[in-house]
Amino acid sequence: MWPVGLWVAAVIAILVTRWIYKWRNPKCNGVLPPGSMGLPLLGETLDLIIPSNSIDIPPFIKKRVKRYGPIFKTSVAGRAVVVTADPEFNYYILQQQGKSVDTWSLDTFAKVFQQGQSTHDGTYIRKYVRNLTLNHFGVEALKEKLLPRMEQMVHQTLGSWSTQESTEVKSGAIAMTINFAARQMFSDDTENAPVKLSDLFSDFVDGLMSFPVNIRGTAHHRCLKNHQKVLDMMRDVVQKRRMSFERRHDDLLDHIIQDMSTETFLTEDYIVQQMFGLLFVTSDSISTTLALAFKLLEEHPSVLEELIAEHEAILKNRENLDSPMTWKEYKSMTFTIQVINEVLRLGNISPGLFRRALKDIQVNGYTIPSGWIILIATSALHLNSDKFEDPLSFNPSRWKVRLDNLLIS
Repeated sequence: MWPVGLWVAAVIAILVTRWIYKWRNPKCNGVLPPGSMGLPLLGETLDLIIPSNSIDIPPFIKKRVKRYGPIFKTSVAGRAVVVTADPEFNYYILQQQGKSVDTWSLDTFAKVFQQGQSTHDGTYIRKYVRNLTLNHFGVEALKEKLLPRMEQMVHQTLGSWSTQESTEVKSGAIAMTINFAARQMFSDDTENAPVKLSDLFSDFVDGLMSFPVNIRGTAHHRCLKNHQKVLDMMRDVVQKRRMSFERRHDDLLDHIIQDMSTETFLTEDYIVQQMFGLLFVTSDSISTTLALAFKLLEEHPSVLEELIAEHEAILKNRENLDSPMTWKEYKSMTFTIQVINEVLRLGNISPGLFRRALKDIQVNGYTIPSGWIILIATSALHLNSDKFEDPLSFNPSRWKVRLDNLLIS
C-alpha cells in the first residue's frame, strides 16, 4: 500500500504544482504587465479591500505602482486584473466603452445589481433610464422643485442633529439621502414598513466590498440578505401602486408604471432592481462625500469662514429671509462650487472603475488579454502631483484658477 500511497501523493503534488504555475503565469498572446497574481483563488483580494484611513492613493495601488510602474497585473477574487494608474491609458479605456471594453463589477456587485436585467437592446434601455433619471433628478427638476425640497430636508436633518450630543455623519447622511431619494421615487409608500429602508441600506453598503463567500456570518452573506430585504420591501411598494394606480403621486414610480404599457422590458423585477440601483447610487457616494466635507471643513476653519460669508451675503440680499433658495442664488455660490469640487477630488470612495477587455489590448509594449478585468485607478489621477500641486492638501481655491483658465481659453 505504501508505494500506491506515495504514487498518489506524487501525482497530486505534480497536479497542484502545475495548477499553481498556471495560476502565476497566465496565458497571453504577448507580454503581460508586471505584477503578482497572489495566492491561488484568493489572489490579492484582501489587500485591495482593506480600508484606508488616509485620503491618499489606496496603499494597495500606491505600493504596486512604486514597485511595478503605472500598469500592473494582479488577481481579485479569482479574477485576473490589470490595474492602470496611467492617465493617458485611463482616458483611452474610458473612450473604448462598448468597443474594446465593457462595464464589469466585482462578483458581489454583479449578484446584487444584475438581477432582473432585461435581454432587450442595452443601448435603448440605457437611454431610457438616462432620460427617466434626468426627468426626475436632472437640472430642470432641480430648478423647478428639488432645490427647495433639498433645502428643507437639510434644515430638518441639521435641526435634528443639533439636539443630539453627537452624530455619526456618514450613517446620518445615508438616512437623509435615502429618505429624500425614496420620497422622490415612490413618495411615502415605505413610511409604515416594519424596518427603515435607510437602516437596511446602511448595513448593505458595509458588506459590498467583502470577499464573495456566501456563508452564514460573513459580511457577504449579510449584504445579500439585506439586499433581498430591500428588494422585497420595494416589490411590495410596486405591487400596491399597480393595484391602486388611480391615486396619482407624480413621482418616478408613477412614470415607470405608465410606461409599462408601451415598454416591454419594464417588468416588475426590472423596475424593482432599477429603483434599488438608483437608491444605492444616491446613498453611498453622497453620504461618504458629506462625511469627508464635514471633516475637511472642521480642519480648515478659514475655508469654513469664507463659505459662511458667501451664504450670509446671499441671505443679506433676500427680501424675505424665510423664502426658499432660488436657482439664481444657487448659481451664484462660486466658492461653494470650488469647495464641492475639492471634496470630490479628495473623496475617492472606491478603488476605481472596472472594465472588462472584449479583445486583446496593447499598451506600452504589454498585452491585456481578452476577458481580463481592467481596474482604472481614478485616485491616481485625482492625487497626481503632475496635475495638482500639493495634491493631498485641501485647497478649494485651486479650482478658481482652473475655472478662470478655462474661461480665458
